[in-house]
Amino acid sequence: MLIGYARVSTSDQIAGLEAQQRDLGATGCSKIFAERVSSVAQRDQLAMALDFVRDGDTLVVTRLDRLARSTSDLLTIIATLERKGVALRILDFGGQSVDTKSPSGKLIVTMFGAVAQFERELLLVRQREGIAKAKLDGKYRGRAPTARRMAPQVREMRSTGLKPSIIAARLHVSRSSVYRILADEADA
Repeated sequence: MLIGYARVSTSDQIAGLEAQQRDLGATGCSKIFAERVSSVAQRDQLAMALDFVRDGDTLVVTRLDRLARSTSDLLTIIATLERKGVALRILDFGGQSVDTKSPSGKLIVTMFGAVAQFERELLLVRQREGIAKAKLDGKYRGRAPTARRMAPQVREMRSTGLKPSIIAARLHVSRSSVYRILADEADA
């Protein structure tokens, strides 16, 4: 049985998720697990897919970066699949598909995983360098804190007697942010 896994990092990448689901369906995946979550976050659908697959199944992903965040993460996933007797197939792998059923396929996947991790780490280094330069030039101030902009609403809601957890839920901010805003008010 072919089991698909699709993932995008943000909720505004809906077209990318739909494209992955389309490609997985066209490959013959009878069940597809899909989620919108960063690769560094808890990936519940991936955990469900790994739990769902059985001996003789193949887990199919469109691209390697949709599955693993690092080489060690990839190797952990492959080891989990191997213990269950499940192969991994990556559809878009340099214009062809590759799977871990053969030793050469496993080698290729591992090598490309290492290269992908290397590229990601280089990108992060360049990003940090760019941010540092922009800060020196006075062109980068970082993301505006969302919860702090809601301080007037937080104070008003608190003055009506609402508890911080209810305020946080209504404003879609963390409870600790609400407490921080209220503490700032108390300190002033």
